[in-house]
Amino acid sequence: MVPGMTTNGGFEPVFCTVVPPHVLDKLARNDDPALSGPARRTLMRDSELRGRRRVTTEFALAAAPTAKAPSEQALRTIYDARHGTALPGTKVREEGADPGQDATVNRAYSGLGATFELFLKAYARHSIDGDGLPLDATVHYDENYNNAFWNGEQMVFGDGDGEIFLDFTIPIDVIGHELTHGVTQYTANLTYYGQPGALNESMSDVFGALIKQYTLGQTAAEADWLIGAGLLAPGVSGKALRSMKEPGSAYDDDVLGKDPQPGTMDDYVRTGRDNGGVHINSGIPNHAFYLAATALGGHAWEKAGQVWYDVLTGGELSDRAMFTDFAKLTVKAAKDRFGDGGEELQAVSKAWEQVGVRIS
Repeated sequence: MVPGMTTNGGFEPVFCTVVPPHVLDKLARNDDPALSGPARRTLMRDSELRGRRRVTTEFALAAAPTAKAPSEQALRTIYDARHGTALPGTKVREEGADPGQDATVNRAYSGLGATFELFLKAYARHSIDGDGLPLDATVHYDENYNNAFWNGEQMVFGDGDGEIFLDFTIPIDVIGHELTHGVTQYTANLTYYGQPGALNESMSDVFGALIKQYTLGQTAAEADWLIGAGLLAPGVSGKALRSMKEPGSAYDDDVLGKDPQPGTMDDYVRTGRDNGGVHINSGIPNHAFYLAATALGGHAWEKAGQVWYDVLTGGELSDRAMFTDFAKLTVKAAKDRFGDGGEELQAVSKAWEQVGVRIS
């Protein structure tokens, strides 16, 4: 059976978190219980949820709501877990309702809307599944929960521990990142291990970054190319979870350690942890996208983003694709959409060459 495929021929959604396990592992070993305690509880909760995913998937998909959003309008519902773990929680805001007093609820609502808008306006995609899927999110999940995740059905946000991580709704690219896992789930369904898994993570970083840039009206040159800026607490020596511009430079902290992401194949990390390093080696395709986007200039979602979207949704990308497979398809997509010999083809080809991924 194909990895990720259920016995009934459907695809099993993957439980995807924005904070990598290696970061939480490092925190969990800290001598200060104020740092290690929340990290350990988060790791235990993530492990439990990851295991539960396989058991509940077929039931959840069968029980999924059939309501569809209007074609040009998101259908958002925000729930409050009230620091519990039962999902989805208590409904606190639905589509069209005015903002309330809870800033976390308002940020989640806005982030879902920004993600919907980018995919609709830039790529004519109607929600995550392309067919108006309602967007649900739960905030205030668990106590001091140091993560945010997509569980195959909805978004979930922790409030962070306040010592290392702040509220996970603060960075809009974190929201976009996790929802893009849903887009990948409904399209290429990249296997969540090794290079296909790193591509899965990279697609989420790419479109998370584009959602932030689209919302801010930024060009590729103006963007910071950081994932999770604003998430780290003031005392942490770091600027974000990841940097697409300079992989390996997002943080260097006594507690968190140093960002381990490579930017080229010369530093590719071979590991059995983190599903074969999916959050680590994603730095390589991330950097390739940054190089292509900045070489082309202007708004990154218009050219480089369009090429990446074409590959993700075009039906040719295998769920077990390696970096080379993906790179070759981006070159083909650049040629198909923008023509042979144009600046788009040249920028994409050179970007992969610069990160050491062979396309010939």
